[in-house]
Amino acid sequence: MAQSNIKVAVQKFGNFLSSMVMPNIGAFIAWGLITALFIPTGFFPNESLAKLVDPMVKYLLPLLIGYTGGKLVHDQRGGVVGAIATMGVIVGSDIPMFLGAMIMGPLGGYIIKKFDQFIEGKVKTGFEMLINNFSAGILGGILAILAFLGVSPAVDGFTGALVVGVDWMVAHGLLPLTSILIEPAKILFLNNAINHGILSPIGAEQIRTNGQSILLLLETNPGPGLGILLAYCFFGKGTAKQSAPGAAIIHFIGGIHEIYFPYVLMRPLLIIAAILGGMSGVFTFVLLGGGLQAVASPGSILAILAATPGNAGSYVANISGVLVAAVVSFIVGSLILKTGKQTEDLDEAARKMQEMKGKKSSVAGSFTKQQGEVPASVQKIVFACDAGMGSSAMGASLLRKKVKQADLNISVTNTAISNIPSDAQIVITQEELTPRAQNKVPDAYHISVDNFLSSPEYDKLIDQLKNDHTTSKAEEEKRVSAENNTDSNDGLLKEENVFLNQHFSSKEEAIRFAGSVLVKGGYVEENYVEAMIERDNMTSTYMGNDVAIPHGTEEAKKNVLRSGFTVIQVPEGVDFDGKKVRLIFGIAGKDGTHLEILSGIAITCSDMDNIEKMVHAKSAKELMAIIQSN
Repeated sequence: MAQSNIKVAVQKFGNFLSSMVMPNIGAFIAWGLITALFIPTGFFPNESLAKLVDPMVKYLLPLLIGYTGGKLVHDQRGGVVGAIATMGVIVGSDIPMFLGAMIMGPLGGYIIKKFDQFIEGKVKTGFEMLINNFSAGILGGILAILAFLGVSPAVDGFTGALVVGVDWMVAHGLLPLTSILIEPAKILFLNNAINHGILSPIGAEQIRTNGQSILLLLETNPGPGLGILLAYCFFGKGTAKQSAPGAAIIHFIGGIHEIYFPYVLMRPLLIIAAILGGMSGVFTFVLLGGGLQAVASPGSILAILAATPGNAGSYVANISGVLVAAVVSFIVGSLILKTGKQTEDLDEAARKMQEMKGKKSSVAGSFTKQQGEVPASVQKIVFACDAGMGSSAMGASLLRKKVKQADLNISVTNTAISNIPSDAQIVITQEELTPRAQNKVPDAYHISVDNFLSSPEYDKLIDQLKNDHTTSKAEEEKRVSAENNTDSNDGLLKEENVFLNQHFSSKEEAIRFAGSVLVKGGYVEENYVEAMIERDNMTSTYMGNDVAIPHGTEEAKKNVLRSGFTVIQVPEGVDFDGKKVRLIFGIAGKDGTHLEILSGIAITCSDMDNIEKMVHAKSAKELMAIIQSN
């Protein structure tokens, strides 16, 4: 458990570092292009235009990182104070202060956030702008001075020590050994902490002084992953072999390295192929004098070529390093695949990859099983989630409305995955749950969505169904009648269960707050709160449109005493696995008595205008009126 917690903490740290850098990659590329074109050794040397290089790397890039880091913590005000604080470390040093910006940006955002929380409700009307502007200026100025006097010298010393260490490793031929750490770290999604926290800042300093840096090739080299995917193309089996060619193109040309991670997870010994390929590539880079003069992001061969210094020797070195890494990992990977038993569940490997990543993968959908056309004569569509009481009910409500508007006589219901009926023709689930649903009803047509409130898949499905709907009128009337006979839910949404202007440091804190309200209201037993945490850990209860609906697991239904809701307004938002949530609907559902009001909430929240109205509502009655008006 301790190791797991440490890994999660490092993953979150790496993801946070990445979140500061990735939005600003365009600026890194712009700096890299100007460097490659106009410095004395560039493609088109130009003394005047080359003057842009130093100010961009010393001022522009750190300021963007500092602003972004502050904004991640406390939105616009956090970004402004973070940028002011970052200026202190910039002026206090002669090297690019990426590390300093990663420290002072979030710190500035955190300080102003705590100040705003402290004075909330204490500022007299008419003085808000005065207090806001002066507080940001005073706190930002103090932090800039502290950064200039203390943080900048400390980061200077730390960076200097790292540079000396790297130079020592290069001089003694030990740099290839970094692959022993970097390649497994990529699979475990710990690479962001290494790449954006250490390699890029030192690499930028080396570029400024030497014109290029080999460090920027250590993690971005696509060779090891390409070799493994090619090994699957020749010696893989089943789905893995069929999908490997497409994955190789996405990885090598698109630069999305995580697409090969599930293939390694199916045969963990393949990490040896990745390590040896990485070491061989780094050795080649060192031997031939390879390096980049700008950050290559994503790690595509095209990005690497674009960031390669404009001379034949550098192109030969960098291309050779990539090819050697690919050849070595292909040979080792082929031996491993040929001499051992292969696990064929690529979907399961992709799911495991997302668990290790700690958030949804942008390429996980590439591994889901391919299906044919939407079945003919559709009569039953089923939304499924783990418990069948929250997200699936909201999704079903929205699609049911669309089905009605399209004059289609098709039944749309919701249920827990374990209770999906065998005659379900179309099953809609969150992406993480699709493999479970496919195992439950393999003959159904499965649709994966990542946003139950506004998924484009709904309209796409309606368009496909318009030409073929055969549900009988009697069956539709029976379904509508059953829904109308649902027990009265008057009073489920109570004013005392609506909470405005709440602040939470984490999604767990927010979920526990929602659960405690349900417990105090007599809706659930105390252990239901832990089940709410467990449910969100299984699959995020984020619904889209800045809305989350935490609720218990299927097993926790027995702990529900009666149906109830709590509505929590979080104007500044709380992070739900990388998604900003400003409205939280805590749910306890018993015997379906909550479904009608949940349907109304779903329809209301499908419109972002309604979301904004609820987020800015000044009273519980005002917020409830917005929900009840739909």
